[in-house]
Amino acid sequence: MKSLWRMLEKKKKENGAHSIHLPDSLQDIHRDVIVIGAGMAGVLIAYYLKEQGKSVLILEADEPASGQTQGTTAKITSQHGLKYSTLIQGVGKRKARLYAQANEEAIAEFERLIRDKKIDCQFERVPAFLYTLQNKEALEKEAQAAAELGIDAYFTCETELLFPVEGAVCFRNQAQFSPLDFLKEISAELEIVEHAKVTKIRGNRVVTKRGILSADAIVVATHYPLLNVPGFYFLRQHQERSYMLALSGCRRLKGMYYGIDKNGRTLRQAGDYLLFGGNARRTGENENGGVYEQLLVAARQYFPECRELTRWSAQDCMPHDGIPFIGRYSVFTPNLYVATGFQKWGMTSSMIAALLLRDEICGIENPYEKLFSPRRLNFRASFGNLLRDVGISAKGLYKGAFHKSEKRGEYHRRSKRCAHMGCELTWNPDEQSWDCPCHGSRFAADGRLLDNPAKKGLAKKE
Repeated sequence: MKSLWRMLEKKKKENGAHSIHLPDSLQDIHRDVIVIGAGMAGVLIAYYLKEQGKSVLILEADEPASGQTQGTTAKITSQHGLKYSTLIQGVGKRKARLYAQANEEAIAEFERLIRDKKIDCQFERVPAFLYTLQNKEALEKEAQAAAELGIDAYFTCETELLFPVEGAVCFRNQAQFSPLDFLKEISAELEIVEHAKVTKIRGNRVVTKRGILSADAIVVATHYPLLNVPGFYFLRQHQERSYMLALSGCRRLKGMYYGIDKNGRTLRQAGDYLLFGGNARRTGENENGGVYEQLLVAARQYFPECRELTRWSAQDCMPHDGIPFIGRYSVFTPNLYVATGFQKWGMTSSMIAALLLRDEICGIENPYEKLFSPRRLNFRASFGNLLRDVGISAKGLYKGAFHKSEKRGEYHRRSKRCAHMGCELTWNPDEQSWDCPCHGSRFAADGRLLDNPAKKGLAKKE
C-alpha cells in the first residue's frame, strides 16, 4: 500500500531523476547537532540549523521520508479542525493566538523557502474549509474564534462540494504541495545517513549498530519519541490512524476540505488525483476492518466514475492539550531536544519545530518557546483526555496480564502482548498488523516492530 507521493516519486526515478547522496561511514563522527529522523521535521530542522552555520548530521533508520511524511495529505494549513474555540477554552486567548500566529508564519515560511530556492513541488495557495453536515453551531463558533485570533477566516454555507453542507469555515490563503518533491530538493545539500537506526542515547553520544557518534546537541525527530524515559511521552499523548485513497476520474476541487463530523472526510486535489480520506480511529481499534472499502463506497456516492489508484494509512500523535511538544526533551537532558505530537497537521508543525529548535539551539529568542515547551502544564486542557487515555491503557494492561496468566486455552495462544508494557494487542485486518490500543505501538504479522513506543518486536513465543 504505497502513498500517492511514493508512486509519483517512483515514476520520476524511472525517468532519470537524481537521488540524494548519502554518506556511509559513522566512524569517529562528531557534529554540532545530530538529528534523528529524516522525515519532514528532521530535514527542515537540519536545514535551518545548517543555515546558522552548525554542522549537522541526520541519522535515518530506513530511508528519508519512509515514515509518516510519506503518508501525509500534505496540507500546509493553520486550519486544524475545531482547534481555536477549543484552545481558547482550554489554554486561554493569548496562547491560542500564539498558536495561530505560529502556524500562519509556518505557511509563509514554506512559501518563501520554495520561492527562493525555486523548488518545483506543486506548491499553491488554496482555501481550506472545515465543513459539517449536522453541527452548524460548532463551526460558527470556530469561525468567530479563528477571526478573533487574527486568521483570515469566515463562516459560509456555500462550498464546491457535490453534497450540501450545514455550514463551513473557510480559511483563506492556506497551501498544499507535493512533500517528497520538496524534501528531495531541500535535503540535497544535507548530510544524511540511511539505515542507521539509533538504539540508545547516552549524554551527548548516539548509539547505532554501525557505531557511536557524538554531538553538542541531539534532536529526536522520529515522529514518536525514541526514549520512553525520561520524558514519558507515552503518558502524554495517544496515537490515531487515518486512511486515504487516491482517486482518478473525479471532478477537480479548488480547495481543501476537512469534515468535523464523526466519519467526516478529508479531500484535496493532488494534480490529476483526488485524495479522499477519513475513518480516523485510535490505533488498536480497527478489529473489524473494512475501512478502505467504507471510504470507497463513500467516494462513489459523490464521484460515481472514480477509480482507485492506491490506498494507504498514516499514524498521528495526539497530545492531551492539543499542542505539539517542541523543545528540550526533559529537565534531565539539557542537550537533548524533541519534536512530536503534531496531531494531523505535520507539515505546518514540522516548520514550526524547525524554526523553534533552530532558535533554541542557537540561543535566539523565540516567542513560541513556552507555548510548545514539552515541560509545560496545561492541566485544564489536558485532564479529560488524560483520564480517558489512562482508562484505555488500564483496560489494555489488565487484558494483557489476564491472558498472559492463562496456562492453557485457545484464546491465550491466539492473543499477543505489546513489547512496550504488555497491553493486549488487536489484529488490524486492513493493514495486516498487530496494534496496541494503549500507546500505539504496531507490529507486522511476523512480529517486526512498525511503530513506537515499543523498542523491539514481538517475541517468537507470542
